[in-house]
Amino acid sequence: MTQSSRYLVSLRNVHKSYGENHVLRGVSLAVEPCEVVAIIGPSGGGKSTLLRCTTLLERFDEGSLSYGDLDVAVDNGSGSVYGGKDVLHQARLRFGLVFQNYNLFPHYTVLKNVMDAPLTVQRRDAAEVEDQARSLLARMGLTGNESKVPCELSGGQQQRVSIARALCMNPDILFFDEPTSALDPELTQEVLKVIRDLASQHMTMVIVTHEMTFARDVADRIIFLDGGAIVEEGSAEQLINNPTHQRTREFLNRYEG
Repeated sequence: MTQSSRYLVSLRNVHKSYGENHVLRGVSLAVEPCEVVAIIGPSGGGKSTLLRCTTLLERFDEGSLSYGDLDVAVDNGSGSVYGGKDVLHQARLRFGLVFQNYNLFPHYTVLKNVMDAPLTVQRRDAAEVEDQARSLLARMGLTGNESKVPCELSGGQQQRVSIARALCMNPDILFFDEPTSALDPELTQEVLKVIRDLASQHMTMVIVTHEMTFARDVADRIIFLDGGAIVEEGSAEQLINNPTHQRTREFLNRYEG
C-alpha cells in the first residue's frame, strides 16, 4: 500500500491563484476512511476554493491530488499536471458533493433528481437505483415527496434531497460546502441531524462549515484555514475548546455564545 492509498483523499502542497490573488498557499491534507473532517475559517480564507478544486470543479495550479490509489494530479516541480478524461471520470465516481444551494434540477421530480446520475453516469440497473433512491429518501425523512418538484419543498427538504442524490452514487467520501448557509435556524437543525446520523454510520466526510458547535460535536478533526493556509489543526474538542494559535482564538471568540 502506498502512502497516498491509505487515505481516501490526499492533497500535497496545493496552491491556487486568481490573477494576483494567491488564494491557497501550500495546503496539505489527507483524510482517512471513516474520518469526519471539518474545515472552518473566515470568509475569503480559501475554504470553498479548496473544496472546489478537490472536487474537480476547478484545478490547482501547483501540488498533487490523489483519491486513494488514483493519482489525479501530480506535481514534479512545474505545476499540477492532471490525468486524462478516464482518470478524472474515475475520481468523480469516488466522491459526492453537497452544495450550499442544493443545485437540484428544477424540472425533475425528487425521485428523478436522486436517480439521474446513477443511471446516466454509472449506467446502473434502473430498478436497483430506484430501490436505493426510495430507501435514501426515506432515510432523509422524505417519504411521500418522491413525485414533487424542488420548488414544492422547503429549503431543508431540498438540501436533504441533495444529500440523498450524493449518497445514491455510493461515494467513498462526501464533501459538504456550507450545507446550511442558505437555511434558517429551524431548517438548519434538520440538515445537521442528517449529517450527524451519517457520521454515526462512519461515512467519511469533509465539511466546510460556520457551525462551530456542530463541528466540535461531529468532526474527528478540525482544520482552521485562514489566508489560504492551515493555521491550526487538531482534534475537534482540542481545537474548539483549547486552541493554541492566537489567530484561531480570535476567530473562535467571535462565535462565543
